[in-house]
Amino acid sequence: MNQLRLDPLTGRWVVVSIDRAERPDRFAPRTAPVQADTTQPCPFCAGNEGSTAPALETYGSSGSWLVRVVPNLYPAFAGDHPFVVEHRGPVYTQATAGGIHEVLVLSPEHDNGWDRLSDEQSGLVMAAIRDRIEEHSNVPGLRYSQAIVNAGREAGASIEHPHGQLLGMSFVPRELAEEQAGFARFAGRCLLCTTVDAEEDAGYRVVYADDRVLVICPFWSGTPFEMLVIPRNHDPHLHRSSPADLMAVGRSLRTVLAQLRERCGDVAYNLVFHSAPYRAPEPYHWHVHIWPKLTTQAGFELGTGVLINIVAPEQATEELRVAVPAR
Repeated sequence: MNQLRLDPLTGRWVVVSIDRAERPDRFAPRTAPVQADTTQPCPFCAGNEGSTAPALETYGSSGSWLVRVVPNLYPAFAGDHPFVVEHRGPVYTQATAGGIHEVLVLSPEHDNGWDRLSDEQSGLVMAAIRDRIEEHSNVPGLRYSQAIVNAGREAGASIEHPHGQLLGMSFVPRELAEEQAGFARFAGRCLLCTTVDAEEDAGYRVVYADDRVLVICPFWSGTPFEMLVIPRNHDPHLHRSSPADLMAVGRSLRTVLAQLRERCGDVAYNLVFHSAPYRAPEPYHWHVHIWPKLTTQAGFELGTGVLINIVAPEQATEELRVAVPAR
């Protein structure tokens, strides 16, 4: 039976429609390479550092970099312009797009996506995300940082070498504002702390768990094999979390992305790190969304904002949990 399920983070309904999963070709395969031209040297591989702007940060203790942060050559946000809104007509409002846009190179190895990183490497990536968000938070006029990883062309990647992006902006985007409202609406203790307790009690949507992190296919999943990574320690801000928690989140991402690859093949996906705006008060609890790109949003989803998920999260969890080592 199809169901409507409410996403408490955003207040939006999703449809879990398992009957539609019986259609032929239910998943859209990856059909195109990330780059049309692969004959040019990769700008993110070790030895090609001259192809990018000078590094803002490098990480690694062996004398060679293991993680690298560089300015984005084609930034969406740039400059120190203050956030100024102009009304240029009855329906024409614009504002300055000052801010920061950086590239986070996950590894010097061209084929090392997050699912192939070592514990040390994933910990360094998380440390880089923490450090850059903290740096952004000290820039006058900026309010929020978004860290993302787009893996695969269908997920928005334009360069094959695994990398992420860090964007510091002068406004709080709608998705974050909706999540903040979701936390504020929730009666009782923290929404995600409650989710951790409830999902561990239920047991059948937990993909991965250790003493610091829980990964679930959330009850309100809007896309097939969607996952939510929740640190157990309550903290609104990623950049103020302990090194142990950051290391654990990086390790859990590596583990569940490896399971996703084993189950679904070389699927494109988005990682989105949601942390509270720098100076936002409680309530909030930082977390990571994993959105595999297995289906395409069509007219209904675009016209209503209501997602249709053809794989129930309970089924997705059962499949993803198969190869996770018992703890």
